[in-house]
Amino acid sequence: MGRYFIHLAYHGGSYNGWQTQPGLPTVQETLERALSTLLREKIAVVGCGRTDTGVHASDFYAHFDVSDECGVMSNECGNLVFKLNSFLPADIAIYDIFLVAGNAHARFDAVARTYQYHVSDRRLPFRQGQYCRIYYRPDVELMNEAARVLMGYEDFTSFAKLHTQVKTNICHLTKAEWTEEADGWVFTIRSNRFLRNMVRSVTGTLLDVGRGKLSVEGLREIIEKKDRCAAGTSMPACGLFLTKVEYPEGVLSVKF
Repeated sequence: MGRYFIHLAYHGGSYNGWQTQPGLPTVQETLERALSTLLREKIAVVGCGRTDTGVHASDFYAHFDVSDECGVMSNECGNLVFKLNSFLPADIAIYDIFLVAGNAHARFDAVARTYQYHVSDRRLPFRQGQYCRIYYRPDVELMNEAARVLMGYEDFTSFAKLHTQVKTNICHLTKAEWTEEADGWVFTIRSNRFLRNMVRSVTGTLLDVGRGKLSVEGLREIIEKKDRCAAGTSMPACGLFLTKVEYPEGVLSVKF
């Protein structure tokens, strides 16, 4: 058996998230079906994360195992990329497939993930489904002051979806920043891990600060309450992108 990493991107608008769900279209199920058809054996794919319904990924990794007794896959990965891109729907793109060490793991080996949330106070017809429209101009300086407060904490229970099976709500943030672009604003957040719905609820709470509904000190109180009901509204999925997944040196090295 050989283990392979697959580097891909997808527009999440037509999918009920990454993870396979009975009777619902998901990215994982679509990819597994395509790989199983092309490789003529049952293929199970393990993703680097579990994006929610409607969330996009411009940088995503997954791994799968396949019989490779003669090293056929090692010599034909480029051909498989071409075939997959011809076989898959247009909203999923395969960048690369490469052989890795047998114990490499797309999810557990990842050391950092970066998400971006896009908002605009303008109607953007060519970006429909890729941003969230707001109807005010937020105070970016104030939101960045609030984002710096986030960096001082590790327990993000107040921004976690309720009733999820996780062992800890501790996350180590290394970046949380708003930037202004020509047609709106982007919130970038980087951490070793994220909780279910965390980025969207953090974004909604920071936007409450930016529109004057919440003070910076009020944000601190929300974090310290460790109560999801205290935080702001979760933003729609359409504006959220997983933009970078990072691994230790050597994990993504092609192995021959």
